[in-house]
Amino acid sequence: MSDNLAVVQDFIAAWSRLDVDELVSFFTEDGIYHNMPIAPVQGHAALHQFIAGFAGGWSGTEWEVRHIVAAGDVVIAERTDRTMAGGKEVVLPCCGVFELRGGKIAVWRDYFDMATYTAALAG
Repeated sequence: MSDNLAVVQDFIAAWSRLDVDELVSFFTEDGIYHNMPIAPVQGHAALHQFIAGFAGGWSGTEWEVRHIVAAGDVVIAERTDRTMAGGKEVVLPCCGVFELRGGKIAVWRDYFDMATYTAALAG
């Protein structure tokens, strides 16, 4: 359980580097990333394309973990993501649910309000 917690903590910290290859390496080959407001993506190629698609416009991001808990292969992290996207600051409260397998992320579901994200970009 503590290993799974460490994997997710390392993954969250890695976002500040905005290295898509590094981020994808945290997932199993068949890993799933589901931003709940939109359809999930699965597999390293799709994950790489998806993450590069939105993070490519970011100049920086820092994720503040408010609470993180682990039970078996599940880690839940409540966070506030602070991102510079298109020259605008986006402050986005999120909750990520991670299912791990063999020390890698098999499923990541992120819950947030898409309107908060889009309004910050429009403002």
